[in-house]
Amino acid sequence: MVLTPSNAVARGTMRPPLTLTTLDGAPFDEGTLPPHRALVVAFICPHCPFVKHLRDALGVFGAELEASKSTMIAVNSNDLERFPDDGPSGMREEISDGDYGFPYLLDPTQATAHAFRAACTPDFYVFDARGALTYHGQFDGSRPGNGLPITGEDLRAAVRATVEGVATSGEMTPSIGCNIKWKIGNEPTA
Repeated sequence: MVLTPSNAVARGTMRPPLTLTTLDGAPFDEGTLPPHRALVVAFICPHCPFVKHLRDALGVFGAELEASKSTMIAVNSNDLERFPDDGPSGMREEISDGDYGFPYLLDPTQATAHAFRAACTPDFYVFDARGALTYHGQFDGSRPGNGLPITGEDLRAAVRATVEGVATSGEMTPSIGCNIKWKIGNEPTA
């Protein structure tokens, strides 16, 4: 396993377009998103131990967002030919295990991962209602084996500030996890 940190993305960066599909192959784009005060985009995948570590907390967090008129989508950008366990069957199992109520989508061309500059799983982004980035980084400081409790404090604080229209401040601590499994020849150049 290669440990990879998230790439730095500046606050205020506008959200790239979404070119995703549902597990049944239907397109999912901007028009599919419900109205929201904050949008959380999480790059995850079924096999990553860092995602497995957060799985139950992600389900709870996703459900909590509805109360603040916010929404979350999860994106799997991994190369499914080389990593078939990350395919729709594995994703459906993950949805069930984590009690995910949010859309879990495929990025079959990896165009969305490239546009977001996503690097790892998990990798979290928060956008305001205008589509401006307010946060990019970790869920919290908990990692497999480090003994810290899973609280989601970093991501929760970012969503709360975004919903309240308060500028998020301080450093955005990068997430860390498994690298996105790029299709051969499709790896980022920078």
